[in-house]
Amino acid sequence: MTLIDDDRLFDAEPRARGVARALYAGIRDLPLISPHGHTDPGWYARNEPFADPAQLLIVPDHYIFRMLFSQGVTLEELGVARRDGAPVESDGRRIWRRFAEHYYLFRGTPTRLWFDHTLASLFDVTERLTPLNADAIFDRIAERLQDDAYRPRALYERFNLEVISTTDSALDDLRWHQQIRDSGWPGRVIPAYRPDAVVDPDFEGFAANLDRLGEITGCDTGHWAGYLDAHRQRRQFFKRLGATSTDHGHPTADTANLMPKEAGMLFDKVRSGKADAAERALFRAQMLTEMARMSVEDGLVLQLHPGSWRNHSPAMMDRFGRDKGFDIPTRTDYVRALKPMLDAVGIEPALTIVMFTLDESSYSRELAPLAGVYPALRLGPPWWFHDSPEGMRRFRELATETAGFYNTVGFNDDTRAFPSIPARHDVSRRIDCAFLARLVTEHRLDEEEAHEVAHELAYGLAKRAYRL
Repeated sequence: MTLIDDDRLFDAEPRARGVARALYAGIRDLPLISPHGHTDPGWYARNEPFADPAQLLIVPDHYIFRMLFSQGVTLEELGVARRDGAPVESDGRRIWRRFAEHYYLFRGTPTRLWFDHTLASLFDVTERLTPLNADAIFDRIAERLQDDAYRPRALYERFNLEVISTTDSALDDLRWHQQIRDSGWPGRVIPAYRPDAVVDPDFEGFAANLDRLGEITGCDTGHWAGYLDAHRQRRQFFKRLGATSTDHGHPTADTANLMPKEAGMLFDKVRSGKADAAERALFRAQMLTEMARMSVEDGLVLQLHPGSWRNHSPAMMDRFGRDKGFDIPTRTDYVRALKPMLDAVGIEPALTIVMFTLDESSYSRELAPLAGVYPALRLGPPWWFHDSPEGMRRFRELATETAGFYNTVGFNDDTRAFPSIPARHDVSRRIDCAFLARLVTEHRLDEEEAHEVAHELAYGLAKRAYRL
C-alpha cells in the first residue's frame, strides 16, 4: 500500500499533470523558509528527545483536537493541560489510541494530508492509521524518537530548513534564542516580536504587563512617550537576536492616525483602566500605525493577522486558556480599516506590511487591489482555516489577476506541530505547481516562466519579503 501518492494534488488531465510534475521536480528539494510559526525555541536550545508520539504529534496541534472535541472527545482525554491543574490524560499510548479510533474524522481535510505525509516520510509508515495498527505505529515512532536523528536539531536539518521564526511575546527574555546562539549550532532559529500583551487593553493582565514592560526596559510606561520608547527598545533587543519581523493578532484590521496629543490622552485613559470598548479598539488601531512607523525606522516586517474571534467559548477559555481551537473567522474590512495607516506610511518604499485574512471574500474585492498598488503592502499566504489545497487554489485564482505573484510572500506554515512543517510546504508547492501548470496548458504562461515563478513561490519571495 502507498500511503501518499506521487501525483497527489496534481490535475487529473494528463498534459497539465505532466507540466505540474516537471515544475515540482525543479523545486521539491529547495530549502524551506519558515518566516512565521509557533514552534517552541526551547526545543532547539535543549535539543532533548521528544517525549512520545502523542506529545509530539497530537497534544500541541489544535487542528487535531478541535475536530475531535467537535465529535465528543474531551481535551482532557487528549492530554491538553487545564489551567486549574486538574488531572488530564498523561499516558501517550492511550492518547494515541483515542486519536486512531477517530482518525476517520479527518477524511478530506488538510490535517489528513499533513499527517499521512509525516507518517510516511518521517517514520516510514506504509499503512493508514487505524485502531488495529495504532499500537504498532506508536511503538515504531516511539523507538525512532529515542534516536539522535529525531532530536529537534537533527529534524531541523533533515527537513532542510534554512531558517525558522518563532513568535515571542514582547515580554519574553528570549533566553532560548540566546542559548541557541551561544551553543554554536548553525541552525537559524529567530524570534518575531509579538506585542499583543502590551498593545491590546483587553489582553488579560494588560496593566501589569505594561508595568513589566517598563521594568525590563527602564522606560516610563506610565506615559505615552516612554511607552513608545519601551517598544523601540524591545524591538532592537529582538533584532539583535535575529528578528526580522513583528506580528500582530488583532480582532480587526482597523488602524488610526491620531495627533500625538490625542494619542497620549487616549493612552492615559487606557492605562488607567477607564477606557470604554470603543476607546480600547481605537487604541489598538493607533498602535498598528505606531508599529508601522517603527518598522519604517528599524526595518522589521510588520505582519497583521486580523479577523479571528479568539477564544469564542468563555467556558473553554476558563478551563484551558488561549489557542485551544475556539478561534473563529469573522468578516473583515480592509479598504476603510487600513486607510489611516496607509495614509501615514503606505507609500514608504522601505516598509513591508504582510496582510493575512480569514475572510476569503476580501481577496479579489479588497486585498489584491490594495496590494496591487501600495508599495508597502504584500499579501500573506492562505492562513489557518485556509492553508488547505482548496484554500490555496482559491487564493491564487482570486488574488493573482490583480496583485500578480510578486505582491505575495510565498508560503509560511504557521504551526506548532513541528513534524508537519515539510508536509505543509509540500502541499503548498504542489498546489502552486498545479496552478502554474494550468496557466501553461491554457497558453497564458510560458513553461520557462512557470519554472521561474515556481521557484519564487517556494523560496525566493519569502526570503526577500522577510529580509532573510
